[in-house]
Amino acid sequence: MFTRRRFILTLPALAAVPRIAAAQSFLTPFHKRPVPPQPVFVYFGTDTAKGVSKGIYLSRFDPASGLMTSPQLAAETLRPSFLALSPNTEGHRHLYATNEATDASASVTSFLIADSATGALRPINQVPSAGAGPCYVSLDATGEAAFVANYYGSSIASYRVLPSGALTGPIERIDYKNPKFGHRGPNAARQDVPHPHSVHISPDNRFLLVNDLGSDHISVFAIDPATARLGPPALFSNDRPGSGPRHIAFHPNGRWLYSINELDSTIDRFLWTTTSSRTDPQGLLVNTGAPVKTIAPSFPVAKNTAAEVAISLDGNFLYASNRGEDSLVVFSIAPTDGALTLVQRISCGGKIPRHFTLDPSERWLLCGNQDSASVTIFRRDSASGRIAGPTQSLPLDSPMFSLFA
Repeated sequence: MFTRRRFILTLPALAAVPRIAAAQSFLTPFHKRPVPPQPVFVYFGTDTAKGVSKGIYLSRFDPASGLMTSPQLAAETLRPSFLALSPNTEGHRHLYATNEATDASASVTSFLIADSATGALRPINQVPSAGAGPCYVSLDATGEAAFVANYYGSSIASYRVLPSGALTGPIERIDYKNPKFGHRGPNAARQDVPHPHSVHISPDNRFLLVNDLGSDHISVFAIDPATARLGPPALFSNDRPGSGPRHIAFHPNGRWLYSINELDSTIDRFLWTTTSSRTDPQGLLVNTGAPVKTIAPSFPVAKNTAAEVAISLDGNFLYASNRGEDSLVVFSIAPTDGALTLVQRISCGGKIPRHFTLDPSERWLLCGNQDSASVTIFRRDSASGRIAGPTQSLPLDSPMFSLFA
């Protein structure tokens, strides 16, 4: 029952309602139109041993439209097959390129990104790669150490990074022909000697993982970034000789690792764990025994080599490329155990998609088609993981690697 006394008591509360609403209206920010993302730079490493390419090329990419400018030469350098970017230190960034020669001229070149407005590169120094065919370079998270894989030289090497961005000479060179790195695989044409194909830093920055295509192993070293020294290796296998481990991708949760195998066109899923020991840290890979094919069941394995693997930042999707089938493949990642399920298989829009990368917004995927002299751009749907396109295709002779900066 609504009495006169209750009505009088209610009046102050009713009188306060407009003031509260006005205060809330004043405190609520205006809905501003989101600022479109700024254009970013893309650096491309190319094969200077083929065609007319001369080194590292540079484009501007607009994440809002997905459009990219025509690549222009940024630095002349021999066969820059792989690129790596340093952390931002006091406003400076450095770029490192492997010079993948198959002889004694094999080297690693460091550059300063001399102008943040133009992306211009200025060479700093060049050092021997300590083996022929350097195909991968990575930096630790502090930017103090660099590591290189030498495919033809059957070795890896470590370097200290000086404050100027220059690399020292090799601190350590590790010879994978040492029997402790395992026996050669059964593929006589491709596994005649060890072939370290990549050097990856673990998410906690404590370990280096090396995929050896020639011996079908992933070796794990503890690292000291301050000295670029490596501890003794531990070897892990998928127990399928002849698979040819090439590259890996860590899941954002830091517990799952996916290794793409070049020779049998598969992806392995490993569980990754580490010890917390400061004096004897150990990294451990456990094979889940659940490989998936990257190529269609009807496509001949002998006519394909799997190439690149990448995972979206939300951890929901994995992407891979196939050279021969000339496709890009999308898998969903189960949130419970990391299992892969095929979502999509699409043409790369060219031939031999050696490398691809997602742009920083992850709304786009760039694919370098080495044998068709083109870079293709695909639109990505973040909810389904699917890609559509190509939405743009630009000419670039023998692209081998692409890097957003």
